[in-house]
Amino acid sequence: MRQRITGLLAAEAAQKTAVQRLAVELAAVTAFAALTALGARVQFHLPGTLVPVTGQVFCVLLAGCVLGSRLGFVSQVQYLAAGVAGAPVFALGGGIGPLLGPTGGYLVGFPVAALVVGAIAQRGQGRVWSLAACLCGVAAIYLFGATWYGVWRSVTGAGGGIAAVLHESVLPFIGVDVAKAVLVAAVAAPLRRRLSAV
Repeated sequence: MRQRITGLLAAEAAQKTAVQRLAVELAAVTAFAALTALGARVQFHLPGTLVPVTGQVFCVLLAGCVLGSRLGFVSQVQYLAAGVAGAPVFALGGGIGPLLGPTGGYLVGFPVAALVVGAIAQRGQGRVWSLAACLCGVAAIYLFGATWYGVWRSVTGAGGGIAAVLHESVLPFIGVDVAKAVLVAAVAAPLRRRLSAV
């Protein structure tokens, strides 16, 4: 009888812990989706490109490093879902329009980038490993962003080849995005430890 009661109490405690962990994960996912939305408000434009420099990339990389691949991915899907539903969380507003505009590829690349960063960051420790993960995430964002930017230029009749696309959608942003990756690598580990302790 005593063993049965002990077993029931242990099962109840495990279930309570699982529920608490799920609540923490949901809160963290939503917090990073909101953080990415705030990052969209931090923006400025460089000459010669329609793509703004924003704080979103920093937030996406941080989501992957801190939350890991699965939750980082979910946080960015939640962010996109809020934008598509009409919330003005994108740099160019809300709704489906920004996804069809020149920056649509970057937005679609955010969940993939968080997934990539999280998957790589989880395999090692230290700032150098986190930096490598973040740089791979930046590359994923560029892959999606530049590909769609090229399609968008073609559809809108802007023309130009690969060189023009890279000149407008990748090259102007490399320096600032590397700086974001370095900053994320510097701050991610303490945040990850703090989240794990909750």
